[in-house]
Amino acid sequence: MLILGIDTSTKLCSVALYDSEKGILGEINVTVPKNHSNVILPMIDQLFSFAGKTVEEIERIAVGIGPGSFTGIRVGMAIAKGLAIGKNISIVGISGLDALAGSIQARGRIFSLLDARKERVYYRVFDQGIALCEAKDGNLKDVLEEYKGEAVNYFIGDGALAYQNLILESYGEKAIIISEEHSIARAVYFAKQAVSREEDNLYTLEPMYVSKSQAEKSKERV
Repeated sequence: MLILGIDTSTKLCSVALYDSEKGILGEINVTVPKNHSNVILPMIDQLFSFAGKTVEEIERIAVGIGPGSFTGIRVGMAIAKGLAIGKNISIVGISGLDALAGSIQARGRIFSLLDARKERVYYRVFDQGIALCEAKDGNLKDVLEEYKGEAVNYFIGDGALAYQNLILESYGEKAIIISEEHSIARAVYFAKQAVSREEDNLYTLEPMYVSKSQAEKSKERV
């Protein structure tokens, strides 16, 4: 199965082609703080050109549904849905937290963390590949306290990198921080996850924001 992976939920704009039998055929990652919409389509075109493939050969699209940048998530999902509709391709929505956790093979508890600023994180915790909670947002200190106790704990994602001192202070030698190059949500991680997942309904697939947007918060205060 040939899968196109797309993720624009973080500052990293990422696209990848993954063959379930041959492995990674191509991947492009570019840090884009804003305006993902300006670069994502050219990146996809370049990816196909470099890999010698066409969109007609794609059998499935894996798209990042969040959590992360509200605008970025919408951009990636709009592109993915447009391609899926236009070319009649199945689509699978993948959480960045699941994609990160699934990228490492480890025996122990896995904390998938995305930085939500001011020591808050989007998080999901896994044990032996089984999720212990839904995707949430919360204060990292509270998260660390809630799941304390395991002998080996892996922390992955930009939230792990941003607050590694806090993590090490709390867990000490029981904490293993995954290195920076493996803690970014690359599109190939999403594509790999999509191999074994059932396809989503194109018309009901929605973003996973987890927290409310600033506009929603402001409206509630009025």
